[in-house]
Order: sequence, then structure tokens, then C-alpha cells
Amino acid sequence: MQPLEQLRDQIDAVDQQLLRLINQRATLAQQVAEAKLATDPDALFYRPEREAQVLRRVREANPGPLNGESVAWLFREIMSACLALEQPLQVACLGPAGTFTEAAARKQFGDAVTLLPQADIPQVLREVVAGNASYGVVPVENSTEGAVNLTLDALVDTPLLIGGEVMLRIHHQLLGRHDITTIRRIYSHSQSFAQCRHWLDQHYPTIERQVVASNAEAARLAAADPESAAIAGEMAASRYQLTTLAAHIEDNPDNTTRFLVLGREPVPPSGRDKTSLLVATRNQPGALFTLLQPLAAHGLSMTRIESRPSRQRLWEYHFFVDLNGHQQEPAVAAALAELSAAAAFCRVLGSYPCAAL
Repeated sequence: MQPLEQLRDQIDAVDQQLLRLINQRATLAQQVAEAKLATDPDALFYRPEREAQVLRRVREANPGPLNGESVAWLFREIMSACLALEQPLQVACLGPAGTFTEAAARKQFGDAVTLLPQADIPQVLREVVAGNASYGVVPVENSTEGAVNLTLDALVDTPLLIGGEVMLRIHHQLLGRHDITTIRRIYSHSQSFAQCRHWLDQHYPTIERQVVASNAEAARLAAADPESAAIAGEMAASRYQLTTLAAHIEDNPDNTTRFLVLGREPVPPSGRDKTSLLVATRNQPGALFTLLQPLAAHGLSMTRIESRPSRQRLWEYHFFVDLNGHQQEPAVAAALAELSAAAAFCRVLGSYPCAAL
């Protein structure tokens, strides 16, 4: 084994190489921006499919000892910093600061992004439609509690397109200012209460549970109330200077929430994509089977189907469908053409890179 001082000297030398190469990449990113603007003043700088390809490549080429997730995080932050030199991104997300949606937005765009926290999901979408934000991030489903209906309903009326998805492991913490024995009430979002129901029933069966608009709001209230606690994530604990009274209190250790990235532009194929649809059936026997048959006929895998009342006629429903593949792929395009002909209504909500945990 080499002496410690020699190892440290080698680390210093590698650090110098890393610094030079990272800045070389940043310089190239600036040159890419100049080349784009020279040919198209309205050029897009953030390319979701390009980032997905880069991150997949580094994961697959990673020899270790760092794991794939760590390597992907490092490259994401480098790309985020480089993109900020080209064109700073503003991203709307469900607020206030410290929510899991903020964590998902930072996982997708890196820490160099400017986040614009909004009061509710429809307002996130409005900020993007109005051009005040380039993208919006909203939760769409949880592995324990199912669909986020507010998001599904908002997707019906918005002209925005899904440009990405983020999978975020959700670990809930019980946060407070003082000793755990002083708690008289617990604040949290309704979804978080549901995801921690069994733990709460076992440890705090008689404590008052107050539902609030977000986990971050719960943390803010707990920070101002010494006899309360909040269920929230580590980011909220840091922002509101709260102590973790109990960690990982979610009932399901694999608890995961899926978030959607919404924008104004379609995303080209990345090589491993997903397509989301909004469809309505005709009022006839076997209508849903008729809609889904083209997917099976063309060998496509449907990963999700969710129904919501159409809000137009009594007992009529819209269906949200996710399937593997990009709408520009021949098999997907053929299936969509047949499905559209059989449906009362069909709209492609977007094709986008599949997320990695």
C-alpha cells in the first residue's frame, strides 16, 4: 500500500484534472449555445432526450466503485451548471420550499435551476402556459396511495405536454422542535398521513392529526408551534431547522412517488421512452377493449391505465394510459392511428424519456 501522503498527492492531481475538464466542458457548452443562437434565435437549450442519453451512458459505462446513482447525480449537477451558462432555467413546482416536489425538480434539473414554488397544481401549469416558467413539476401517482387526481384533472384542460418523469423514493420523518413527549398535534399533507397510517396508529393513536396543503407547510407550522410535529422530508427539516424525532416512518419502505415534467415543446426520442395518452371511449359494448386492442396487436406494453370522470356527462370517463415507446416509433404510431379511429376522443399528452430510480 502506498504511503498516505502519496495517495493525497495523487488525489490533488486528479482534482486538478477534474477542474480542468469540467471547465472545458462548460466552455464547450457555451460554444454550443453560441452555435444554436447563430442559426436559431429561439433555439431550445434544455434537451431532455439528450440528458437522458448521457445519464444512461455514464451509468452503463460506470466501472465503480461509485454506484450508478451517485455517478448520475454528479453528471446531472455538471450538466445543470453548464446549462445555467447557456440559458438559466426557471421551473415551477408545488410549494412552498421544502416539498418533495422541490426534491423531484432538483433531481431532474440539478441545483443550478431557479425554482418557482406555487400554491397548487393548477397554478404550476398556469405559470408554464404563461411563459413565466420553462417547465413545471407536479406529482401524478404514489406507489402506496395511487393517483394524484388534481394532476390528472389538470392534464385534461392544459395545452402543455409531458416532457419527462421523475421517480422519487419518499422517506417520511417526524419532525419537531422539542422532545417527542411534548407533542400535542401533528401536521402533514393528507397523502403523507395515509402513507404513515399504521406507524401513527401504533405510536400516536390519540394525537390530533391536522391536514395542511403540503409537507413543507406542515414543517413551517411545526417550527412555530413547540407542542406540534410535522411529517415531512429531510429537505423540510433543514429549511425549517427542525429535529428528526423519528426517521423513515412510512409504512412501505419502497414508497415511491412519480412526478411529471410539463413543458410547451415535444421531446424527440431518446431510445428508451414512454408515451402518455388521454382517451375517451364511445358509448357501446366492449368500447374499452376496442381501444386497447391496437396496443396488443402492435406488441406494445401498457404500463398504466387510470380512469377519471369526464365532468361533461354523467357516468362518462376519461382514461389516462401510459405505454412503452415513443410516438414517432412505427409500431407506436400505427397503434395510435388505430386507437384514435376507435376512440371518441384521443390526445397524446407527450412522449418522454423513461425515468430511472
